[in-house]
Amino acid sequence: MTTTLDHTTYRMPAEWEPHTAMWLSWPHNYKHWACWLSDASSPEKYEKVLDAYCQTMHVMQESEAVHLLVLDKEMEDNVLTRMQKLNFRTDNLEFFFIKTNVPWTRDHGPIFVKNATNEVAITDWVFNAWGGKYPPWEDDNAVPIHVGAELNLPVIQPGIVLEGGSIDVNGKGTLLTTTSCLLNKNRNPNLSKKQIEQYLKDYLGITTILWLGEGIVNDDTDGHIDDLARFVNPTTIVCVKEDNPQDPNYQFLKANFEQLEKMKDQDGNPLTVIALPMPDPVIYLGEQMPASYANFYIGNKIVLLPTFRQPKDEIAKTILQKFFPDRKIIGVDAYDIIWGQGSWHCLSQQQP
Repeated sequence: MTTTLDHTTYRMPAEWEPHTAMWLSWPHNYKHWACWLSDASSPEKYEKVLDAYCQTMHVMQESEAVHLLVLDKEMEDNVLTRMQKLNFRTDNLEFFFIKTNVPWTRDHGPIFVKNATNEVAITDWVFNAWGGKYPPWEDDNAVPIHVGAELNLPVIQPGIVLEGGSIDVNGKGTLLTTTSCLLNKNRNPNLSKKQIEQYLKDYLGITTILWLGEGIVNDDTDGHIDDLARFVNPTTIVCVKEDNPQDPNYQFLKANFEQLEKMKDQDGNPLTVIALPMPDPVIYLGEQMPASYANFYIGNKIVLLPTFRQPKDEIAKTILQKFFPDRKIIGVDAYDIIWGQGSWHCLSQQQP
């Protein structure tokens, strides 16, 4: 149900705050994954994508309930059959019959907020498939309304385009984002930077906004922050860096890191910025995929880390473990998933 409640009393919690559930959407649309290529092996690769997705659901059920969007009962049965063949658990998995076109729940799903008395509401921002890139998107845009109805939660509609992967918060009033995405004319061409900032402040409980610049190569979101820099506690950010000057990401990431080192939080204090390596290039059909260790998901008991079959996987795991001593850092292979140009954080959304 949509609502006129006072949205300024709500805030977006940090991802490490307690969750009720992790939300996912089953990647049923092969045409979406394959829309930018023509490759005879793609159907076989897509089966690997689905198996990797099932592994994530299996792993995350130890941490919190997994809520999965599927089209209908037939799709639910197909997912359960695949999970059972892989000997994966399903006891903490719940299905919701909500139509989607694409599986990127971080972007089309609800962004949950809480008020001072821990009442939860949903913010339902407009989703236009990253600037109109992947039609149709009407079903995806309607997902938050349907989730609100399923959970009997109020739904707040700011009325502007915003994807969850374009923002990251510390839960205390500071938000990270990028100019390449939020100020892109394919999102909200009639809004100024100041006006967009006001929406973030009014609907997400934000007081301070930190703007970085460009995203990584072949990120079709126009530079989502969850491939670049992430809060790991209220005062610390991990930011990906590329050590190879010949890599196309080198200059962009160097500039972002140097910007962050000069930035301050909502209280005017400097932030601690920790370097997180970029994986060695993951190439598919001659294209460098937007693989990033920053695309991790922070669960109640587990931090889900995308891995790419290389030694740097363990380096990234070790760095993150220092900041989450009470959580297990679990790497789940994203080598095939990244073919879709996103990973575990892009695919998920947390419910407080």
